[in-house]
Amino acid sequence: MTDSTPPSIRVVLVDDHTILRQGLRMLIDAEPDMAVIGEASDGDEAVSLATELQPDVLILDLSMPGRGGLVVLPELKKVLVSGRVLVLTMHDDPSHMKAVLAAGASGFVIKKAAHAELISSIRAVHGGRNPIGGVEFTDEALESFVGRAGTGPLGQLSTREVEVLCEIARGFTTKQIAERLGISLKTVETYRTRLTDKLGVRDRSDIVRIALELDLLTP
Repeated sequence: MTDSTPPSIRVVLVDDHTILRQGLRMLIDAEPDMAVIGEASDGDEAVSLATELQPDVLILDLSMPGRGGLVVLPELKKVLVSGRVLVLTMHDDPSHMKAVLAAGASGFVIKKAAHAELISSIRAVHGGRNPIGGVEFTDEALESFVGRAGTGPLGQLSTREVEVLCEIARGFTTKQIAERLGISLKTVETYRTRLTDKLGVRDRSDIVRIALELDLLTP
């Protein structure tokens, strides 16, 4: 007997690359609690589809012909009654993060991230949390993040560096961080070195202190 229970997370994909959308659809539809209910290839079509289908999560690429994702983000926020926007981007610089979040995105995932990160980010967004490159923020912390991105310690770090900082602060080893983020041990060590150089930290206690001061750690 076929299970007719509808998926709890209804997703709309917005990207101008058909092959990428097909890959994302297969990835998402394979999850038992989510399903793709529509696809769009540009900003105008995204607004129209969001208005009609009212998805729980709209995954939005920023680089599209015509009106790009960053341009239509505020409009999407207006037409979505309760749905939230998760941005797919190739960029992880602080100024880009600030623009995306200030425009109304609930979080974003770097395109080269592991598939598991995208799936977990969809669940996080649907659950009211704000994933930024794999790191989950409360609404209050997100507001603080947006307000201070580009200035102070956060302004010096890329999305992945913030992610590694949080993982270190949570007590994970280099090997565990590599496994959790889907990167190599050498890459984790590189990010550790960058954190030391940019923030002037000496050990994990300094990293924990900074993460707590910036409200980067959620319960």
